[in-house]
Amino acid sequence: MRYWYASWIFIVLICAPAGSFAQISPGDLSAAHAELEGVFNCTKCHELGKSVTDTKCLECHKAINSRIQQGKGYHASNQVRSKNCFDCHSEHHGRKFEMIRFDEKSFNHDWTGYKLTGTHKKTECRDCHKPDHIQDSKYKNDKKTFLGLSQQCAACHTDVHQNTLSADCARCHNTTAFAPAANFNHSKTNFALFGKHAQVACVDCHQKETRAGQTFQRFAGIAFSNCNSCHSDPHNQNLGGECKSCHSEQGWSVFTGNKHFDHSSTHFPLKGRHQQVDCKQCHDLTLGAGRVFQDHLALATTACASCHDDVHSGKFGTNCAECHNESGFRGKSAWENFNHDRTEFPLEGKHQGIDCRQCHTSGSMTETLAHQNCTSCHTDFHEGQFVKNGASPDCSQCHSVEGFQGSTFSFEQHEKTGFPLEGAHLATPCFACHLNEAGKWSFVQLGTRCVDCHNDVHRGEISEKYYPGQDCTRCHEPASWTTNHFDHEQTAFALRGAHQQVSCSGCHTPDGDENQFGNFSGLDSKCLNCHTNIHGDQFLNENNEIDCQRCHGFTDWAAANFNHDSTKFKLEGRHAEIACAACHKPIPVDSSTVILYKIERFECIDCHR
Repeated sequence: MRYWYASWIFIVLICAPAGSFAQISPGDLSAAHAELEGVFNCTKCHELGKSVTDTKCLECHKAINSRIQQGKGYHASNQVRSKNCFDCHSEHHGRKFEMIRFDEKSFNHDWTGYKLTGTHKKTECRDCHKPDHIQDSKYKNDKKTFLGLSQQCAACHTDVHQNTLSADCARCHNTTAFAPAANFNHSKTNFALFGKHAQVACVDCHQKETRAGQTFQRFAGIAFSNCNSCHSDPHNQNLGGECKSCHSEQGWSVFTGNKHFDHSSTHFPLKGRHQQVDCKQCHDLTLGAGRVFQDHLALATTACASCHDDVHSGKFGTNCAECHNESGFRGKSAWENFNHDRTEFPLEGKHQGIDCRQCHTSGSMTETLAHQNCTSCHTDFHEGQFVKNGASPDCSQCHSVEGFQGSTFSFEQHEKTGFPLEGAHLATPCFACHLNEAGKWSFVQLGTRCVDCHNDVHRGEISEKYYPGQDCTRCHEPASWTTNHFDHEQTAFALRGAHQQVSCSGCHTPDGDENQFGNFSGLDSKCLNCHTNIHGDQFLNENNEIDCQRCHGFTDWAAANFNHDSTKFKLEGRHAEIACAACHKPIPVDSSTVILYKIERFECIDCHR
């Protein structure tokens, strides 16, 4: 019906004579749209051939469109968003027609995204939706609008806490009644209520006052770190300020100090057995609050005789702490403070950590003990290895009281043995030579030859004539195994020229697992055993061998021994100035290339064209 009506208007507009437009409109527009009156404004709301579209409406009503896009408010709800604007807001019913009309009593406020609960259900719409509660200037002056109202409580209600608490009122209050704060849980604060505190009226701690001309009750910023923030101290600060050490919320008269009081906060900290003593064994609990636990304020921790009997009858003075401590009169380390320097055996090093009874085994601390030698107390760990002429040297010659592990035996002392340390041996730890595979230390009859400790890796490979008796020092030095001073002149191949610069492994190369440290026996001294023949078969002699030394020396690869005059083509004139490569050029031989040196023809035309 609406589509037919819009089309009919379009036909009439096209065909009607001038001056007859006033007869086309189906009725006057409402006061809100009065400025759109007239046939030339029809397309501002209508599309030709179609009814009024939501797009046209929302182009003007931008605020509603914005909230729909954000998914907020009544028009964004599933119940309303599925409808067309025209379904609720029709037009052409006259100037006084109310386009925004709904039954406030039956209106479902849940569709707006703000469900009404508690006393909000009973509140008139305009008690909330009024300019005084709207902060946004776009809506504030519109007395009929329902937009622009914040969901925050403070938008409508006065903040009686004057910005001292969170703006989220719902953390404590609900919509049923402002007081009492039904949602508030004191257990979720930093001061949960227990015992007597749970029975105290709120106003006893949260007192009321006048602030900014209004009645104000303080809930934030109340000191509670210690009891004396609220309570006076009847002990006059003599017992410290931590009341919870002795008292609890169950009541001031309930004493819990036996378990919780930190006696270290006084001038007499409790240690050892003192920690197990009941308070009333030292203190008179019948004294009043002003004196209880304060009857020993001036007692020094060293005044043991004030409480304990002196079983030594004054023989050792009154400073019991020299021999005893709070762990017990005869307990472990009871004499740890005794000054042993007063005796003939001052305690040093590891001896300082030994329990007295490990030496004073009889239990008597005054009985004379033998202490001249280490073996008076310690067994000979080396089992007589160092005994000479029936006597053992004292352990102190190699060890100190700082501990048996490690030795003070110096390099200088080692020089006086049958094996002075040199080279790499100076950096070798003692256990590398003196600790065998069974974990037993051995210091005598170790042997002084290299093979007594090191494997002879050349045995069977190098003739014994070069190192008789497996004397490794014929080639090697203690400083480094890789450094050697072998005299190659002893062999049939004396080193000359560049051969003197080559490392041993350059010629004596490892030969698999069998000779992994180098092959030394059975080596041929011919050049081609080490060097590649780059001349092919040109210089083979009658024995089918090549004598490299006819041309080359040991200094470098240049043919220093070669004399061209000994050939069939003596170099004369310009020929003596020409480079070898000008005549001796590479030729292919089998799968490789060699330089041709043995030229058969010497006619000029063979080289010159």
